[in-house]
Amino acid sequence: MAIEAAAPGGGAPQLSFPRDIFAALSPAPFLLAHLDDKTKTTTSPTNTPTRPNGRAPTESRPPTINASSLSHCHGSAVVRLGDTAVVAGVRAELLRHADVPNPPSYDGVAIRTPDDDDDDEAWDDRDELERLGLLVPNVELATGATPNVMPGAPPSVEAQNLTARLVAGLYASRVVRARDLRVAFVPPATEEGEEQVREVRAYWTLYVDVLFISLDGNAWDAAWGAVVAALRDTVLPWAWWDVDLGAVLCSEKVEEARGLRLRGMPVAVSCAVFEPGKGRGFKAPRVLGVGGEAKSGKGEDEERERAWVLADPDAFEEQNCQEVVSVVLDVVGGKTVLHGIEKSGGGVVGREVLHGVVKLAEERWKAWDHASVEAGIKA
Repeated sequence: MAIEAAAPGGGAPQLSFPRDIFAALSPAPFLLAHLDDKTKTTTSPTNTPTRPNGRAPTESRPPTINASSLSHCHGSAVVRLGDTAVVAGVRAELLRHADVPNPPSYDGVAIRTPDDDDDDEAWDDRDELERLGLLVPNVELATGATPNVMPGAPPSVEAQNLTARLVAGLYASRVVRARDLRVAFVPPATEEGEEQVREVRAYWTLYVDVLFISLDGNAWDAAWGAVVAALRDTVLPWAWWDVDLGAVLCSEKVEEARGLRLRGMPVAVSCAVFEPGKGRGFKAPRVLGVGGEAKSGKGEDEERERAWVLADPDAFEEQNCQEVVSVVLDVVGGKTVLHGIEKSGGGVVGREVLHGVVKLAEERWKAWDHASVEAGIKA
């Protein structure tokens, strides 16, 4: 609806609101006007829905990664998704085995040596990592990153939620090997031919600090991508247990330092569901297809309402979407490994749509892999 307004300088009155004012006053109708092909003219070359940011519903912002950005970390990375920018840094500290209450016992446990490049290890070390708390992420939103962050305020609910999701995701994906974090000691043999049993004397604890410089939606994908990139960039010095000193010593030789051998490169892909009829004066069915319209079950002659799945939503789109679905997966040897699926905020997304989101995530993995190669991060 056009509203006349006085033009600057006393000229002819304007017959419509500027784009920014329309979006602020009526955000849901503004988003619907872009997505609904009924609003497009017949002379338009295409009726493909286009979001206000110019992207198609299934189109995501290309990720960019800058590795080794922080000089005082064992590993770091800066990740950008459009106007969302986040930096992650990994600092490793030693945890003595004697300082752990009720430490786990080991029987022939695998210990990594300086020249050990063997990639053979069972995927059963999640309990050890989680029990000892060897992965400690923390998320912080910098002042000015988003209008919702006030100076001097305590950690926001969003930051705490992201931290909890990172903790759960790192342990569930088993991306870090416990073997890489163990510091071993091999006691000398007392008798000839006696088998030497390796003992765990300490662990590396990885503290992962995540700072959002700016936030324009999809914080989870950016935070997860930054953490994985920083872990892939992490290099730990060779450490050993000194019997005489009763302490852990670290080698100063760069050639003896080793990077973490992560289990693949899991990526997070999030989509938001724009349902214009939910609580905003419209009536729309709760069925949809990925990035397009879905039939409401009415007759062909009746008007069909629609909903949209928006990949990599920005901040404006997140404000107008209640349901969100997130997928964490990896592609290993051409096969998809699904690490987790989260869905919240509604009941629109069914199995068919969820399957489409997983397919979308598989294509998204290629974009993250290409960004890692461009950043020079080794697999």
